[in-house]
Amino acid sequence: MTLTTSRFIGHDQDRGIVQFSMQDGAKQIACAISTSAMDDLERGPRAKPNEREAQFTRLRDRIEACTGRKYQATEFEGTPPGIVLRSIDFRG
Repeated sequence: MTLTTSRFIGHDQDRGIVQFSMQDGAKQIACAISTSAMDDLERGPRAKPNEREAQFTRLRDRIEACTGRKYQATEFEGTPPGIVLRSIDFRG
């Protein structure tokens, strides 16, 4: 099944990630992207903590496309299993 947009959860400054979710039908998939990856995608100055949600919104299409590829490849991490995106996932 194809993933669809779900929701922005929030920025965890201590862990350096933005958490969000995607949907596979009725199943919610926990996802995260490193703030470094988002900054690398924008190739500009590092975003401030209060700018992370807007940054995620600007990059959402690219983030969700990469999430979908990792989901199809069953590249889950953690407990409960989820998708984690890093800068390396956007290379190539």
